[in-house]
Amino acid sequence: METDGITGRCPDNNFTIRGDPMNTIQTAVPETTPGTDAVDTETAEQDSLETYDNLYAKKDYGTLDYPVNARYLDLHKSYLNWIRWHWHEEMEILIVDQGAAEVSTDDDTYLIKPGQGLIINQNVIHCIHSQDKKQCTFHSLVFHPDYIFGHKSNYLQAQYLLPMQNYELFKVFFLDASAPWHERMLQMLSEVIEVNMTKNFGYEIATKGYLCHFWAELLRQLPHSETHLSSRVSQDEQRVKEAMLYIRTHHAEPLTLQEIADSIHVSKSECCRCFSRTLQMSPFEYLMKYRIYESTRKLMDPEQNFGSIADLALSVGFNNTSYYNKLFKKFLGCTPTHYRTHKVLHQEPERGTLSYFL
Repeated sequence: METDGITGRCPDNNFTIRGDPMNTIQTAVPETTPGTDAVDTETAEQDSLETYDNLYAKKDYGTLDYPVNARYLDLHKSYLNWIRWHWHEEMEILIVDQGAAEVSTDDDTYLIKPGQGLIINQNVIHCIHSQDKKQCTFHSLVFHPDYIFGHKSNYLQAQYLLPMQNYELFKVFFLDASAPWHERMLQMLSEVIEVNMTKNFGYEIATKGYLCHFWAELLRQLPHSETHLSSRVSQDEQRVKEAMLYIRTHHAEPLTLQEIADSIHVSKSECCRCFSRTLQMSPFEYLMKYRIYESTRKLMDPEQNFGSIADLALSVGFNNTSYYNKLFKKFLGCTPTHYRTHKVLHQEPERGTLSYFL
């Protein structure tokens, strides 16, 4: 194996870290799986379906007065056919229309097909992609429970909201129309989506009514046990969320593992273990993939103008252009120059994928 500096291994992770003598994170060779997908950006721009960039990236989840948003999404039209790791204070419900969607959390993956849905609780980290990178369309309903219970602490919140928020076993809830009460819930959620897509007079009031029925039905079906009333968000997950935000903010800088670990107040070894247990990747792998992803976004952005690939690589934190080109081709199957020229991936890489990216 070639080296370009000090070589070491992040505990509990099966890939080698290479960096300079100052322990700067410059390169990482992660374990990967085959496959990537081509994206027709012109078609995506022309299509009326909502995509990742104008919903999740902009955090378009409604307003303070009306924290509800319903969208029809096509994963095949979204950038790189997936929705990256994210979380939000709102609850989210996904109902698949065509194809099959795979939703991953920190500890499991759920396959959703037509006639099925998935309830994702507040602040649960998750990502979404289509099965086998095939076309998949689905409705996404995002709402904040405050719309049902108000912003002030009251009896209804204590009786019906807090048990749901603190129920440690309820991170996600799978719905299948083959079960009668699941079918009732899916019908109520479909009504919410319909009135919010058409926005006829009084849709806000109708939405609140449907959501109240939905919430009551869900509470009736969940077991009531005081032993489960503890935090749903594990310490690992909370630490990784904070580290992800730190990396996203500082990815263009010469980050070190120590700096990432310091941002969440743990040792370097514990930082690696937290990432491994939560995202099944190391902080180095996450950083490298995030840098490559950001560079593809810049290549696709007509307003970005880089004089050279070296300038592009430097703008996302790579000071070694040769390694940037090598890693880019590993993940995407082509060089940055080819990607910039054609605006679309023409071949699958031998190894590597941007799935479960960040």
